[in-house]
Amino acid sequence: MNMDNVGIVSYGAYVPVFRIRVEEIAKVWGGNAESIKKGLNIEAKSIPDLDEDVVTISVEAARQAMRRCVVSPTEVGAIYVGSESHPYAVKPTATIVAEAISATPNLTAADFEFACKAGTAAIQTCMGLVSAGMIKYGLAIGADSAQGAPGNMLEYTASAGGCGIIIGRSNLIASINQTLSFTTDTPDFWRREGMKYPSHGERFTGKPAYFKHIVSCGNNLMTKCGTDPSDYRYAIFHQPNGKFPITVSKMLGFSIDQISTGLLTPTIGNTYSGSAMLGLAAVLDIAEPGDRVFMISYGSGAGSDGFDITVTDNISNYDRSEEFTIRNMIKSSKFLDYASYLKFRDKLKMEGE
Repeated sequence: MNMDNVGIVSYGAYVPVFRIRVEEIAKVWGGNAESIKKGLNIEAKSIPDLDEDVVTISVEAARQAMRRCVVSPTEVGAIYVGSESHPYAVKPTATIVAEAISATPNLTAADFEFACKAGTAAIQTCMGLVSAGMIKYGLAIGADSAQGAPGNMLEYTASAGGCGIIIGRSNLIASINQTLSFTTDTPDFWRREGMKYPSHGERFTGKPAYFKHIVSCGNNLMTKCGTDPSDYRYAIFHQPNGKFPITVSKMLGFSIDQISTGLLTPTIGNTYSGSAMLGLAAVLDIAEPGDRVFMISYGSGAGSDGFDITVTDNISNYDRSEEFTIRNMIKSSKFLDYASYLKFRDKLKMEGE
């Protein structure tokens, strides 16, 4: 792929205002809150409002991305939305997003699904189309409103949020120097059609799944780029909890200082397809020209997408007003009790439903 001058033109993020603390969940199910917080490195997670889902999260992220750049909606030639919680089993989220941002009908649109790396797969697809000259700009979105069964450990981490990234060739705020992937058929986490809540492969989730794929993808990317960890100002890894990304960063040779800016799970939970992309948004919120960024996503099933990114001089003139920043969204959070959480997440069912 000829990736010269292909990169990020704009980005937009959205994290719901509501959250629930680990203590609220633990006291209902008899868990030890302090032990859970320490074991998962998580304090709270985000919760979508009663009228929020992957569509509304994606639309908000897309509108923010469009609002912050000079790209016309009619110039967007592709919209892809990666998620594992699309509200419709048959009807794309991407077409609703296209309509919401007033895009022209003369575009390609689709929904992607590869667990938590569907959004980064969408970035790669947009890069390919832009590089080939088939489109001028592409919009890649990673968003989820994640599910966790009551009482399951996933309930402490499964959260909501999303990020939209516009890919193009001109007015780049960050160049994507290289991307590659590492993929195998490894059981880890899944949800069959018709099932409300997902299942996970217990011991497969760590070493043969998350760690193998991120380490392999990360090492391959540094070999391809001729770099080592010291060449990067920031590093972002998929965040199923707050502990795994710290562990894998050490395995690859990165420091806690390099990953701390993009490490959001301890305060908002695991946003699944939005996880790595929201981490990147948090980095771009404060990055300076010349900063190099290393990002590896992960999706159960299993695979990782890696990106080597360099922030350009254009970031200095890009609108990074506080209203758009991830940290401001987190600062504005409102906390719910467990009963309200059940209502918001539609976990209460009437007889016969």
